[in-house]
Amino acid sequence: MAEEIIEKVEKDHFIDEHVKADLAANPGLKIHTRFPPEPNGYLHIGSVKAICINTDVAKRYNGLFNLRYDDTNPAKESDEFVRSIREDLEWLGATPTGGVFYGSDYFGKCYEFAIQLIKQGDAYVCDLSKDDLADYKGTDRAVASKESPYRNRSVEENLELFERMKNGEFPDGARTLRAKIDPSSDKPYLRDPVIYRIKHIHHHRQGDEWCVYPMYDFAHPIQDALEGITHSLCSSEFRNHRPLYDWVVDKIGFEQKPHQWEFGRMNITYTVMSKRYLRQLVEEKFVDGWDDPRLPTLCGLRRRGYTPNALFTFVREAGVTNTDHTVDVRQLEACVRDDLNENALRRIAVVNPVKVIIDNYPEDKEEMITVSNHPQKEELGTRQVPMTREIYIDADDFAEVPPPKFFRLKPDGEVRLMGGYIIKYAGIEKNEDGSIKCIHATADLETGNGMPADGRKIKGTIHWLSAKYAKPVSLMLYDRLFNIENTADVPEGKTYLDFLNPDSLTKIEGAMVEPCLEDAKPGDRFQFVRVGYFCKDSKLENTFNRIVSLKDSFPKK
Repeated sequence: MAEEIIEKVEKDHFIDEHVKADLAANPGLKIHTRFPPEPNGYLHIGSVKAICINTDVAKRYNGLFNLRYDDTNPAKESDEFVRSIREDLEWLGATPTGGVFYGSDYFGKCYEFAIQLIKQGDAYVCDLSKDDLADYKGTDRAVASKESPYRNRSVEENLELFERMKNGEFPDGARTLRAKIDPSSDKPYLRDPVIYRIKHIHHHRQGDEWCVYPMYDFAHPIQDALEGITHSLCSSEFRNHRPLYDWVVDKIGFEQKPHQWEFGRMNITYTVMSKRYLRQLVEEKFVDGWDDPRLPTLCGLRRRGYTPNALFTFVREAGVTNTDHTVDVRQLEACVRDDLNENALRRIAVVNPVKVIIDNYPEDKEEMITVSNHPQKEELGTRQVPMTREIYIDADDFAEVPPPKFFRLKPDGEVRLMGGYIIKYAGIEKNEDGSIKCIHATADLETGNGMPADGRKIKGTIHWLSAKYAKPVSLMLYDRLFNIENTADVPEGKTYLDFLNPDSLTKIEGAMVEPCLEDAKPGDRFQFVRVGYFCKDSKLENTFNRIVSLKDSFPKK
């Protein structure tokens, strides 16, 4: 069976080489991956890469995929983040085929294995303070490390002290349990790393049962092994942690050993991906919460109208490499645009409405005009819209003094209403301040519903809406949150906050849309003809968010 899978799967990226080699060496191996987010914030688009890689590998090799909440640090975790992560995975369609787990549910096993390491002489209780511990360990390969004065405690003393730690007899930071590896190792993560610390704090899931908590680097390989994970696929910041991961697995003596493999992190231009920065933007009110459509959080992208398919396409096109890389945000926007072009309903929106009165159209007449905006998919673009004597057109589609090659409504010019009549400018009424009150026009009533113009060449077609039936809405036009390409590369003396784009949000009140959009549900996506792609907002009433423009309008380098 394994050989059939290997033959069937094309090489997609370097991780496949490891998976195929493992299957060849162990034909009965059941591939099992996992996604272990810490519930201390909201997932962002960088998380999509990890989700995509782990789910893709599981699917390709007929394996399983787990969701496991890494809730081993209760100081920053909450049920709010647990719920948001599950909602994000459900929205993405990333079903945990192997199950949903919590790291905190393994606290008992982690404690047992810590006792095992102490008895083996592979762990000891250390009394060094946090600052002293850092000083003893050294900061990198260039700084020599020193052996802890508590390293050679007896097994009996370590067992007694660790039990007292568990029983809550010591304050936070008073003692730690450290792995007994090599304080002089050239790999800093192997310099007797801390594997347990004291935290007298309520846990969102375990309550007050524990006051000692395992460190991620100790708990994670244990969780992987207990769940039968075969390939622990994670981003590059954990590459230096791999020797410790393997040490834990080997010292505990798991029969089936999971293996950790790292892929390069993905950054995107004109945004931030750091949870710390995202939290600051939210807490200091630079944005409208975690689901602000300008943020790269999945809940923000969902609210803006991005699609799961577009996000997965973007990640796959960006590629999976060993090294970190930065992708132009325009590539993401192109993936969203391509997906919406194929699937979004076409509707009309007049962003800056100006009233046009068609003088020769009967005042009491109403009719339905067939409009078609998607010739390949009638179900997306063909519908009927009401026509009346008074209509709205966009202010940009009229020029009293037109520039050269202006083919929209103008004096002595004709223009076709989309799907409807050809109209000709007849006059204008203005308010006292010189603004346009209304435009008068006449219609060729023989050209309705797209009928030919008797040989006349009409170069311009404009969109329109019945003034009687159009519905007013608010439009939120979103742009890049920052006006610097790489937010990590700011000039000396500046921070990333100095480069927030003041024009990242433009709100337009009083735009008009087709009457059928009154029934649109939050999350429904549309292409507003000649305007852009929009999504019904999930929080603001009667509001549509611009997902992406029709074309890439960003200046070329």
